[in-house]
Amino acid sequence: MNPFKSKKGLGRGLSSLIGDVKKTTTNSKLSISEIVRGKLQPRKNFDKENLEDLTNSIRERGVVQPIIVRKSKEINNKYEIIAGERRWLASQNAGLNEIPAVIIEADDLKSLEFAIVENVQRHDLNPIEEAHGYKRLMDEFGYDQEKVAKFIGKSRAHIANCLRLLSLPAKVIEFVEKNELSQGHAKILVGLENSFLIAKKIIDKKLSVRQSENLVRLFKNPYKKKGSPKSANIRDLEDMLKDKLGIRVSINNKKNNKGLISFEYSDLDQLNRLIEIIKSNY
Repeated sequence: MNPFKSKKGLGRGLSSLIGDVKKTTTNSKLSISEIVRGKLQPRKNFDKENLEDLTNSIRERGVVQPIIVRKSKEINNKYEIIAGERRWLASQNAGLNEIPAVIIEADDLKSLEFAIVENVQRHDLNPIEEAHGYKRLMDEFGYDQEKVAKFIGKSRAHIANCLRLLSLPAKVIEFVEKNELSQGHAKILVGLENSFLIAKKIIDKKLSVRQSENLVRLFKNPYKKKGSPKSANIRDLEDMLKDKLGIRVSINNKKNNKGLISFEYSDLDQLNRLIEIIKSNY
């Protein structure tokens, strides 16, 4: 049985990725002290209870699935974790001196792909960590949303929704990272000027996503321009542009078919990405 086999329905599995790279060794044991954390690891937070459960399992059965490492470029005689940091931490807690490892040759792109695939397939990332991983593939390695979606095995709408979470204020993002707000709750707060206040109320009142949607309707900005509602075609066009660009788009079309398109960005990274998209296409 292949320990790296992809789960059904997901994109490229670890077994597929391993087939793309040269393995220095297929079966080895490394000293715990020879290994350092991966610099491209998208996961920043480890649930203490889950880590404790894994530690107890390793004490009883050992490490069933080897971790994946590469030689560190920055520290001599050390190996950097590509996939399996949680197993490495739990092995330390369990008092092991060695851990099974597959040593491969991988550049930064391949290392990031490994880390994202493993964590997404195990559901180990919170939505913000997941979004940062996708954003890094796009910003540093030239992926677009469609390529990320195909690679990970999720819909482009899922990727776009994840990326939109990064436009939330830092304090709201922190709520998501701490699992005080779910992705469903956070998604409906995107683009709201008073998102932090609403987030606090959702948490304090322990509202469901549906209840939160009703609350957001009450808090929506009341200064919408009077006039005819937007047509379904215009709304579909706004949604399509939003999915493609990852930022909020508004189209105001007048009766004479003149109008205004506005792009709402939350930081310089989003502005620079918009400029690059325009430059590369026109």
